[in-house]
Amino acid sequence: LPQLGTHLPLRLTQQPWHLLYCTSRDGFSLRTLYRGGGQRGSPALLLIRDTEAQAFGAFSASTIRCSNGFYGTGENFLFSFSPELKVFRWTGRNNFFMKGDVDLLMVGGGSGRFGLWLDGDLHHGGSHPCETFDNETLSSREEFCVQDLEVWGLA
Repeated sequence: LPQLGTHLPLRLTQQPWHLLYCTSRDGFSLRTLYRGGGQRGSPALLLIRDTEAQAFGAFSASTIRCSNGFYGTGENFLFSFSPELKVFRWTGRNNFFMKGDVDLLMVGGGSGRFGLWLDGDLHHGGSHPCETFDNETLSSREEFCVQDLEVWGLA
């Protein structure tokens, strides 16, 4: 978390973060993640560790929630630690920041490819280069299995 501090919007750098959701405590469920997602409009940090010990995730300028359409702002970004921190910022090419329903959470998109996606039971996900963030594949493979997942929000 501290390494990401310099990449967060300036107004958030001095704010205390707290754990809103984690699979080890709350189980593996996208519905539960949405329920524990914090106050609407409050930023969130999604951290994932896959079964190959890769760590990566997404910063959302607003609460991770169920939505009919895409939401988010140009402050959203994807990141990976493999082995050092890489941050993938908004390219300006589209506004496919984030979209979620009970079966799928998607971050970044374009041409049918998502920068990061997670299924409804949070066990499987994937990462592809996408137009929104011009990111590399965040995990070592395009599809991954989740070991641990955490969502951090502002206190």
